[in-house]
Amino acid sequence: MLKHSKFIFSAALSGALLFAAAMPAAAQEAQAGKAERQIFGATYSPVPTVKPGQAQVVYYRAIPAGQRTAGGAHVYVDGEFQTSLLPGGYSVFCVAPGSHTLGAYLNDQPLYKGKTVDLFKANLADGATYFLKATEDGSSGAPVPVARDVAERELANSRDQIHALSRASAVQACNNGAAYAAPVAAPAYKDYTLSSDVLFAFGKSGYRDISAAGRTELAKLAQTLQAQPEGIKHITVIGHADLIGKADAAQRLGAARAATVKQSLAENGIPAQLIQTESRGNTEPVDDSCRKTATPANIACNEPNRRVVVRVEGQRKN
Repeated sequence: MLKHSKFIFSAALSGALLFAAAMPAAAQEAQAGKAERQIFGATYSPVPTVKPGQAQVVYYRAIPAGQRTAGGAHVYVDGEFQTSLLPGGYSVFCVAPGSHTLGAYLNDQPLYKGKTVDLFKANLADGATYFLKATEDGSSGAPVPVARDVAERELANSRDQIHALSRASAVQACNNGAAYAAPVAAPAYKDYTLSSDVLFAFGKSGYRDISAAGRTELAKLAQTLQAQPEGIKHITVIGHADLIGKADAAQRLGAARAATVKQSLAENGIPAQLIQTESRGNTEPVDDSCRKTATPANIACNEPNRRVVVRVEGQRKN
């Protein structure tokens, strides 16, 4: 049952909407396609059931026709960031069965409510699959439970949200079982996207400008890369700036941030000779609806556009 101090689902409603997926379904496409700007991956296909020991969540955003909501909806699991859902994006993840907090928050800065306040509790059953939709009015981060058949109609043209690096320690890789797994080719590379707002203050790019949270994220990313079962063949660090200001300044800012991230990764044990940097400036915005003047509202709207992508090409170790 999902609940909040002032928001409780009846047992009948939660039983109808939050349910264990009982019927086998086609395996979800595991290989992310080469989507425009590498923001989205594979188009949604029905998720298979999970084996006992996990609960599965499909979190998504569906925008009614003619409506556009700027910015990402930050998804938190147990007070930790999972992803930032853009319109038409979804995320599939698994956790251990039991009590968790879940929510998706629009205009989340600077309070980051999903970490500390307005937390919505969910008691997730063993082996169950839950479909949750983000609200669009920004009034609440409460997850909206949706029946599988309804959700999958809304998810028909949705794409896997791949541009954000999960920091939710409770999230696990889903164990869907070999019976439903479809063979897929290994991706040529994998992108890890770090929010520039986590790494740097607005408009900053230097090594001394990295926040404490940013240093922690870069150290964790280096550990992730060193622990992966594939060796690292090549890394490209790509700096992206927002739409505020002039294009040449955005190009320089993206380059400076990429160089700083390269330096940090090298200091955390990734060989510098494997890393190159480049800047995309403000040419590849995640959300192109934001205005270009430096007002608080526009700075917040542009948050998804400020990012550094670490693109890793791997090769199997012999």
